[in-house]
Amino acid sequence: MNTYNINDTNFINSSEYQEFIKNNPEVGFLKIRAFAASGAIPISNMKVVVSKNVNNDNVIFYEGYTNSSGVIERITLPAPRLEVNNMNTPSKTSYLITATYSNNIKTYEINIYENVSVIQNINITPTMERGSDTIWL
Repeated sequence: MNTYNINDTNFINSSEYQEFIKNNPEVGFLKIRAFAASGAIPISNMKVVVSKNVNNDNVIFYEGYTNSSGVIERITLPAPRLEVNNMNTPSKTSYLITATYSNNIKTYEINIYENVSVIQNINITPTMERGSDTIWL
């Protein structure tokens, strides 16, 4: 399995990408909220990677860090077009979120829909404090 960044020109020119974009021509949005103490303490500088397996290749759509408020706003992700018939289940594309903070890794699978904003809360639980180091679970 190869890993590509969504901006990699080799991947953009591939037939796998062209097929993926053909099936996901619209966009949906993702917001990340990272915190501790039931939302009382924002977690800044948490590394967040949003990826998807596309034809046995790992494609990274976003890689960044939470701000001082523990937030990453409006990550834009490809999504399938919604059907007008509201009797059908809406089409979705699933992505994997990998959040890393102080050697702690959490993963989440989310569904993205056309023109829908999804909020993923990430709760970090402190376990103990040792000197100036805090160890998180």
